[in-house]
Amino acid sequence: MSSGLRRFGLVCAGVVAAVLAVGAPAAAHGADAPDASDYRTEVTGLSPATPGVTVRPIEAGARLELRNDTGATITVLGYSGEPYLQVRPDGVYENVNSPATYLNETLAGDVLPPANADPAAAPEWRRTGGEPVARWHDQRAQWRGADPPPAARADPGGPHRVLDWTVPLHDDSGALVEVRGTVDWQPPPDAYLWWAGIGIVALLVGAAGLTPVASAAGDRALTALGALALVAGGAALVFSVLKQLDAGARGVGGLTLGLLGGTTWPVLTGLAALAAGAYALARRSAADFALALAGACVALFAGVANVEVLSRAVAPTVGDPQVARLAVAAVIAIGAGLTLAGVWRLRTGDIAAAQPAGDAAAAQPVGNAGVAQPVGDAAAGTDQPVARPGAKP
Repeated sequence: MSSGLRRFGLVCAGVVAAVLAVGAPAAAHGADAPDASDYRTEVTGLSPATPGVTVRPIEAGARLELRNDTGATITVLGYSGEPYLQVRPDGVYENVNSPATYLNETLAGDVLPPANADPAAAPEWRRTGGEPVARWHDQRAQWRGADPPPAARADPGGPHRVLDWTVPLHDDSGALVEVRGTVDWQPPPDAYLWWAGIGIVALLVGAAGLTPVASAAGDRALTALGALALVAGGAALVFSVLKQLDAGARGVGGLTLGLLGGTTWPVLTGLAALAAGAYALARRSAADFALALAGACVALFAGVANVEVLSRAVAPTVGDPQVARLAVAAVIAIGAGLTLAGVWRLRTGDIAAAQPAGDAAAAQPVGNAGVAQPVGDAAAGTDQPVARPGAKP
């Protein structure tokens, strides 16, 4: 088997492995938080205002985050008014006797509370975190219906208020504080336009692999593909950073831990795309193989794994969701195009490498056929003269 075909097989094997592996992390994340949503959750304020306490929705509204900088204890009440969470200066504690502790373990609320979970029971606190920041699913701040609300079904082209919600708190003195907010249904974007753009860009990038490898045009194409790999890797990292900032990462250390722990595969494949791009720009050997494999992996792990943002109104990122959509679309389109271009360059490069040997074999004469034979002394292969008829000795 030729070296090009072996590399082509390795690319295919890498793609298959990526396809099989990408399902597990995506499913694990989907069980706890959506990749995107059509419901925008907002916190409108605290009543009465409580300096030092901030609450915001995170993960596309899947959780609430409460940060307590008062230096005192803030208690979040459960669904029956029982103490559920305490955010103290030294960390977060949950009441193991509160049914909300178990109902809020998943977004679906499908965990059955144990027998000891009784809202009338005395609180029993268990420490769950070392910072005065609590993050939890709260069914009071979510649309629980399986289908969009009737107003959204009747008029899907505009936003609709779904509910106004409150979550009760107690401050350190025991006074009641209400977190107030809203949930609005948002019309989703047209995913077909995004997919059309992805297909066009992927084909254009892939077409760069059709240029002859051993030519000036082929060198320019490799430079362009290397630069595009840098773009795809950068887009994957940008999306991952925006996602971790939305999830509550703070500071360089918190962001680094979030990237490595919460978005491991998108970050790793994004870095691989950056490395492949630098490899191609440096004109290293096997750059085509690196581009093909890195393109396939980044498209799957950082692109397809987050593809839901293309068809949902609310992305699990900070800032404008259009930025998240553009990043994901760029990763998928460029990654797929790099795979096409890299595989094609591997194949055509292997053919070009084998061509001179084939041409030489075809041009090689068989025996003395077609070869002009010398006359006279050279034909005899000796220095002695050859006798000719009629010549004197």
